[in-house]
Amino acid sequence: MEYIVTQADVNDLQAIYQLFEEAIHFQKVNNYIGWTSYDKAYIQADVQQGLLFKLLHDGMIVCIFSICYSDPIIWREKENGDAVYLHRIVLNRAFKQVRVFKQVLAWAICHAREMQLTRIRMDTWADNEKIIGYYTSYGFHFIENYTTPATPDLPLQHRNLKVALLEFNVPQPGRS
Repeated sequence: MEYIVTQADVNDLQAIYQLFEEAIHFQKVNNYIGWTSYDKAYIQADVQQGLLFKLLHDGMIVCIFSICYSDPIIWREKENGDAVYLHRIVLNRAFKQVRVFKQVLAWAICHAREMQLTRIRMDTWADNEKIIGYYTSYGFHFIENYTTPATPDLPLQHRNLKVALLEFNVPQPGRS
């Protein structure tokens, strides 16, 4: 399968909202720890700032994700400007049998190298051992659990949330 990663634009917003709603429904029906809502204003801001990306296959959105280059609210003193942060990864359930995160990580590694960054960081639900295991199977390392503050600087769905902080060291070309 051929995948393309590209920036999302305002024309994608309805499809992006639908992906969030389907993810919330899936999590709820299956009693998974996950989102109960999502912040449309944050999503719109990510799109406007060029920070929300979509993974495409044959013109279909396979998944979406946001990035940023600084996350001092969640990573606090560990924030030192050497990482790209992956946030709000949402899978199109039509691609549930495909391990699409492999494509997201490959893109993130290339992007981090282009930006001369040495780490990829993310957070996920601390009480969801299955999702933590999924990301560690790709080489992410567990750093710590942290409860996010109730600040308007975070999207609604990320406030007062117990998260596991995960980090991936970007391999440098030519090194094993």
